[in-house]
Amino acid sequence: MKKFWRYLVIKSIRRKNQSGKTFSAYQLARGFRNLRITIVTFFKNLIMTTIGITCAAFGLKSFLLPNKFFDGGATGIAILISQLTNLSLSILILLVNIPFIILGYSVLGKSFTIKTAVVITGLSIVLAVSEFPQITSDKLLVAVFGGFSRCRYRVNSQKRRSAGRN
Repeated sequence: MKKFWRYLVIKSIRRKNQSGKTFSAYQLARGFRNLRITIVTFFKNLIMTTIGITCAAFGLKSFLLPNKFFDGGATGIAILISQLTNLSLSILILLVNIPFIILGYSVLGKSFTIKTAVVITGLSIVLAVSEFPQITSDKLLVAVFGGFSRCRYRVNSQKRRSAGRN
């Protein structure tokens, strides 16, 4: 085993066991496997989150916003305030979600709150810096596809939460 990976494995095993003893080849192999699974899971979640943020931004900018459709929840409130006051939607999404982030910390915990704040910030950044073309102006298609792109992201995040992978 390479020196760097051996160091990481031993450090992760010690963090779990709080012991300073030497480890058998089996314990090192099991620790390496667990470390590898953790790293792969992290990158899978990162890729899925990035895809979800992009889909949500695409649905908002290509379907809902150009056709004056509103989304539900905090995003819908931010869109409504944006239409009434001409403030930036990306800033309003951050501001409207702050109370929910605080509530999430007290109810659901630190890990969930950090991931939620990262996703909301990511969505705000993508909305601020990206441009998507208007796909259609047909109201039925806008309602179906605009809602589908937003709903798909929500379903994926719900699956991660229910599987214990907040």
